[in-house]
Amino acid sequence: MLKNSFGRYRALGFLEGGSLLVLMGIAMPVKYILGNPILVKYIGMLHGLLFLLYVIETVRHSLERKWSFSKMTIWLLIGSFVPFGTFIADYKLLRNLPQTNS
Repeated sequence: MLKNSFGRYRALGFLEGGSLLVLMGIAMPVKYILGNPILVKYIGMLHGLLFLLYVIETVRHSLERKWSFSKMTIWLLIGSFVPFGTFIADYKLLRNLPQTNS
């Protein structure tokens, strides 16, 4: 999966979705149940960075691969705003696309 830029883009989507799982499933309960917000601060920052990278890479791959902006790119960008949407986008849109050597 990590052999080319498209594989790394897909991995970035999994990292972005995974960071949301950790943020909501671990950091938020620790903050509200144990009263310790430190995990939210750092995991939230990491999730925000991964989110921005995912959006930038979606646009870059859209331009590089000449995806239909109204079809593929919009759905991928919507997926980045919907909780766990990157997992759904990968399953529905990305997993069967041909991977290039770039």
